[in-house]
Order: sequence, then C-alpha cells, then structure tokens
Amino acid sequence: MAGLTLVIANKNYSSWSLRAWLFLRHTGAAFREERVLLDTPDTAAQLARHSPSGRVPVLRDGDLIVWDSLAICEYLNEKFPAAQGWPADAKARAVARSVASEMHSGLMALRGGMPMNIRAKRVVKVSEAMHGDIARVIGTWEDARARFGAGGPWLFGRFSIADAMYAPVVFRFQTYGVPLSGVAAAYAKAMLEHPAVADWAAAARAETEVVPADEAGTPA
Repeated sequence: MAGLTLVIANKNYSSWSLRAWLFLRHTGAAFREERVLLDTPDTAAQLARHSPSGRVPVLRDGDLIVWDSLAICEYLNEKFPAAQGWPADAKARAVARSVASEMHSGLMALRGGMPMNIRAKRVVKVSEAMHGDIARVIGTWEDARARFGAGGPWLFGRFSIADAMYAPVVFRFQTYGVPLSGVAAAYAKAMLEHPAVADWAAAARAETEVVPADEAGTPA
C-alpha cells in the first residue's frame, strides 16, 4: 500500500508547506517528501500535476489528496490520534482552533509585508497594519500561554496544530528583526529549538534557489 507523500515548495520560502510538514513530523509517521520549486518555467505545470488548487502543500495518502495546510493537519490528527493535535480540554481546544484559523485566514498585512525567507536578514518599513498584526500575534501567544500553557512550553502546553500554524511567524520575526520579550521571546526560542523546526531551517539554508520577495509566498 502506498504511504504518505507530502508535496511542498522551497523550504526557505514556503510557510504553508512548513505548517503541514511540521505537524506531519509531529505525528511520527513515515512519509515521502516531494518538492516543487517556485519561480521556474514549469512551476505552474508541476503544481497542477499535484494539486487541484494549484498550490502546495498537498498530502497524498493512497488515492486521497488533501490540499490545504489546515485540512492536512486536521486529517493527520484524525489518522494519528496519539499526536493529540488539539488540546483535550474543550475550552482550550476551541481557542486553539480559533487562533489556528485566524492565522490561516487573517493577518494579511504581516504575511504580505514580511514574506518568509529563512536565509535572509531584512529591514522593512512596517506599516500601521503590520504593526497591528504583530501586536495581535504577540497578544495571542501571551494569552494562550497564560490561560492554557502551564503544561509545557507551547501555546496550549503540549505541541499542537496551533503551534504548527505559527511556526513560520517565528521565522518571519527573526528575519525582519521584530523585537520580542518575555513570553513571546521564550515561545519563539522554544520554536526555533524544536528539533523538527531546526531540521527544516537547516534544509532551507542549504537550498540555493532564489525567489523574488514579491513572489515568494504566492503559491504556498
């Protein structure tokens, strides 16, 4: 029987690929990784071959195709319940789903103005909207840690899908020099020291492809 295959883009740039990849690593399941490089003459054709949406990541499990990061995480959580992708407590679980969904569908100024580029160190003009998104992310981290994070270093104590969703933001804050302190700084440190996150970062730094900043986040 065919195993799991996760189709991703360049690790240096693809924030959405990281989210699905990180939670898949968290499950402990064996999987095959396949990259589609961004900004090449056949990128669109390769994406279309794998993904009905023309975007990555895409999870293949036999004849099943799942093509959205959050949907992939939800599917993996059902397939591997021991991974405990959401908190056991109903209230904590509702908040975790809320903050994961907010990252999935919101914070557009931050995502657009600070595209993920793990290899880079950059200074950008931070707009009022970006300041608002940064404050919202930090406030979300602080609130989750204060209310639900006593059981460990993550937003809800144990590592969850919510943490996978915010991992790329930690890289963005590092790249663009966003100052962090207190709870937010400790959370970012824990994320960067996570073995799977460190593995992803090392692979990203080993890549040689260069994608224009204004295109880096488009397909992923």
